Amino acid sequence: MTKVLAASYEREVKMAGKLFLCATPIGNLDDMTFRVLETLKEADLIAAEDTRNSLKLLNHFDIHTPMTSYHEYNKVDKAEYLIGKMQQGINVALITDAGTPAISDPGEVLVRMCQEAGITVTSLPGPAACITALTLSGLSTRRFCFEGFLPGADDKKARKVILEELKNESRTMILYEAPHHLRIVLKDLLETLGDRRITICRELTKKFEDIMPTTLEAAVCWYSKNEPRGEYVLVIEGRSLSQKEEEKQARWQEMSIEEHMKFYEDAGMPHKDAMKQVAADRGVGKREIYQALLK
Repeated sequence: MTKVLAASYEREVKMAGKLFLCATPIGNLDDMTFRVLETLKEADLIAAEDTRNSLKLLNHFDIHTPMTSYHEYNKVDKAEYLIGKMQQGINVALITDAGTPAISDPGEVLVRMCQEAGITVTSLPGPAACITALTLSGLSTRRFCFEGFLPGADDKKARKVILEELKNESRTMILYEAPHHLRIVLKDLLETLGDRRITICRELTKKFEDIMPTTLEAAVCWYSKNEPRGEYVLVIEGRSLSQKEEEKQARWQEMSIEEHMKFYEDAGMPHKDAMKQVAADRGVGKREIYQALLK
């Protein structure tokens, strides 16, 4: 009986359609990959964030596959509809207005619901503004985090919480921002993070692409005199690990060595282990702590 059910399930999986996440150009149409072009032509249905905007792209490449809308305001109900289609054997290609679907995009909801429904999902790699900006930033690319768009000024509480979290972030940070919010975002970043290196990327891959390595303080000054134009990606330097360690050590220096020892011993730590930890906290040798306690 188990083998029969397993065989039945395998047949259903084979008969079901797939979801293809298709990355589209973020500016320069020549960045469209051959694989995405073929997939968009061969798919049974294209789900697009904005069908009017995507129609221009499809017309440019002479693609006539039927389209349906999939965006922030219908992402759950439409996902159920699309999953129903795929369960009937329909292959769906998902595209966003620009870049890779599911990155700061309602496509993440569709992917999750497809996985829950047992629908196969595959991603066709291509342009992503966050990665393009990171590689152009001149900042560390070994460790980075992507924050997307910060909460709007109308949600000051959520905005403040996220900015405070970013304050001690040691990885390179990547943010998206619209031109009409750029000035206030730069000011908020400067006030919360302090002056840091930042690379401001504007209109990536387009004719008037502009990459500006600068500092937060200089950026605030620049945009107080110049009107922000185009779409922005902000790549911000993280706090150095050495700076964080120095500040941590400075906080311990505010108490005496005896008080520092008592802190750990009261928590149940053996005397020798406490000395070792106090030395590590203060960035000194264990012998120095021993000598100080003798005195």
